[in-house]
Amino acid sequence: MKFNKMTVIAAAVMALILVAGCSSSNNEGSKKKITLAYVAWDSEISSTYVVKEVLEQKLNYKVEMMQVDAGPMWAGVSDGSVDAMVAAWLPTTHASYVAKYNGKYDDLGPNLEGTKVGLVVPQYMDVNSIEDLTDAVGATVDHTIIGIEPGAGIMMSTEKALNEYKLQDKWNLLESSSAAMTQQLEKAYADKKPIVVTGWTPHWMFAKMDLKYLEDPKNVYGGDEQIHTIARKGLKDDLPEAYTFLDQFNWTPEDMASVMIKIQEGETPEAASKAWVEQNAEKVEAWIK
Repeated sequence: MKFNKMTVIAAAVMALILVAGCSSSNNEGSKKKITLAYVAWDSEISSTYVVKEVLEQKLNYKVEMMQVDAGPMWAGVSDGSVDAMVAAWLPTTHASYVAKYNGKYDDLGPNLEGTKVGLVVPQYMDVNSIEDLTDAVGATVDHTIIGIEPGAGIMMSTEKALNEYKLQDKWNLLESSSAAMTQQLEKAYADKKPIVVTGWTPHWMFAKMDLKYLEDPKNVYGGDEQIHTIARKGLKDDLPEAYTFLDQFNWTPEDMASVMIKIQEGETPEAASKAWVEQNAEKVEAWIK
């Protein structure tokens, strides 16, 4: 009798475990999946992780993140292998991708207004315009502009700027990454040494350091830009709830900067975005309404 009771109890416990396991598995399986692509810019890491947080915590999606360069990001959304991205800098920085993939994606409009790109130097440098990049200035920085990932729109614009300002014979654009660029900038700034980098706003480096854009009288980099949300064709029909949220996602440079600075100071993108979503419940609710 004792053996039988123990057997029954054990069987009951196993049944409960199996039921719980199946329930958990079914719940995971019920989550809809969506893939987001982004470039490894501090600004786009911040925005994409905030979008991921809302999709997962508010709309019960399973989000796959794909960190790629700008070219593959645009190609993925345009060929449908990626569902969406919130990292399209328009109208100038990503103009070449718009021309290449025009008509193959849905532009949901700007999610952030008032961005800017160009060449950036510390305020202590006695240079104010790209036209001021003389041989004397070039000698102090080894005639090198510290860039970011190859294929980024700002890199294409800088190559064009070197030609437009007739600097291509002596100046070099160094390919690196956004992280490597900011490390070089911070090191030079700490030592009060000259440096020229490719820069953009919003970016935490402007809050941490006293920097300035070099004037661009030929307007190679264009004026103020917007960051747009881009979705693959058919997403509206396949995942209407996610599409509505992406269409309504809109925040300010100050919002983005607050997330960027937390990440730069050591928080994970997940933790920083989670905190921002919790602290901005009213704005998030408007996005998903």
